[in-house]
Amino acid sequence: MQRIVVLAGGIGGARFLRGLKVAAPEADITVIGNTGDDIHLFGLKVCPDLDTVMYTLGGGINEEQGWGRTDETFKVKEELAAYGVGPEWFGLGDRDFATHIVRSQMLAAGFPLSAVTEALCDRWQPGVRLIPMSDDRVETHVAVELDGEQKAIHFQEYWVRLRASVDALAVVPVGAEQAKPAPGVLEAIAEADVVLFPPSNPVVSVGTILAVPGIREAIAEAGVPVVGLSPIVGDAPVRGMADKVLAAVGVESSAAAVAEHYGSGLLDGWLVDTVDAGAVERVAAAGIRCKALPLMMTDLDATAEMARAALAMAEEVRG
Repeated sequence: MQRIVVLAGGIGGARFLRGLKVAAPEADITVIGNTGDDIHLFGLKVCPDLDTVMYTLGGGINEEQGWGRTDETFKVKEELAAYGVGPEWFGLGDRDFATHIVRSQMLAAGFPLSAVTEALCDRWQPGVRLIPMSDDRVETHVAVELDGEQKAIHFQEYWVRLRASVDALAVVPVGAEQAKPAPGVLEAIAEADVVLFPPSNPVVSVGTILAVPGIREAIAEAGVPVVGLSPIVGDAPVRGMADKVLAAVGVESSAAAVAEHYGSGLLDGWLVDTVDAGAVERVAAAGIRCKALPLMMTDLDATAEMARAALAMAEEVRG
């Protein structure tokens, strides 16, 4: 049985995983989920990326949004607003609240996040093993200039409240340096046949996972093919704010530059969209095998084809 490890952020990672399950139905898939987007709201621990993967693969996601629950209502949010309790800019729905309540209760009882995530997945049966990158608290903060003053704000405030409307001056995964990989993370990488980077944000999703000491090193030393799919198509992110946060770390918003940012010491293969076919030579010159093919996840079939191409490239790398 093929063992695949995927480093996943939110919507892009979750949708890619859905295609990967179709492309490799017999594979043993372990997902290392980004927890840098985690935030404490209303006394509850919210894990947006873990939940997006869990809901998407478990059939409970709001397909139109790509996040949150389907058939959602917002009565609790309305009541909180009536009490003047914020933040109002982060829309937790009633069904979603239940997940965060269960998670927060279990954490308060002393269970680590990895054990809590496993318990939540018992309900959703995502068909993959979902492990948070770390049981330790890591939160991505973004340095911005607001009203003439530089300040650091939580990534969720930057993305959800400000809609990335101001430049990101720096991106810092606070707590990452002190964090340890969650139980099972390094073991999964060591036992993997292939490691995939889906078209997730290279800075605040995959990059945050790689910032946890030991994870990048484990992937580089695993001796298995590492293949990524570009989240940048035609010099712009397919969705999200990758261009803003790439600028903050000094990387241009292009498919080739993201491959170079990961580097040949980590990445063996890189897939770019057909509109970026001109980047293939540049990526190859950086020591990374590269191929151009359609990378828009327009439907499940298209996504499964992307996953098959990534696995095929892994086999080419393996030689």
